[in-house]
Amino acid sequence: MLVRDILRKKGNHVVTIEPQRTVQDAIRSLVASNIGALVVTNSDDQVVGIFTERDVLREAAVRPDQLSETSVGDVMTRSVVIGVPEDPIEYVMGIMTQNRIRHLPVLEDDQLVGIISIGDVVNAQLRETEFENRLLKDYIHGVTH
Repeated sequence: MLVRDILRKKGNHVVTIEPQRTVQDAIRSLVASNIGALVVTNSDDQVVGIFTERDVLREAAVRPDQLSETSVGDVMTRSVVIGVPEDPIEYVMGIMTQNRIRHLPVLEDDQLVGIISIGDVVNAQLRETEFENRLLKDYIHGVTH
């Protein structure tokens, strides 16, 4: 299974935010969309960072009274780990685990085409395992499809 298979099922909508917006704006967007990360894009729709719940916590721990004045660009993660639609989910799972990230923007030809979470990857892996187990059980019992 590939990242594109996850996106095909999940969809490719990505909630983004501009780096000049405030951390408070980002928090509102995270809550309104019930998500854990925003992809930060510039005016040319190029990915320049990612803003996650961890970024909120770090900033709130240091300057809780300045969330409405601090820009997303000042606290976002700039070195974004990305995936491509042709990445196998086993590879993506390893990359996400190794980098201790829960959200992976997906780019194709430098264009943002989706985002997947570690939950999406785990669910896809579970579905694939369940399907394979069913096929093996059917084979053992002589069931043909």
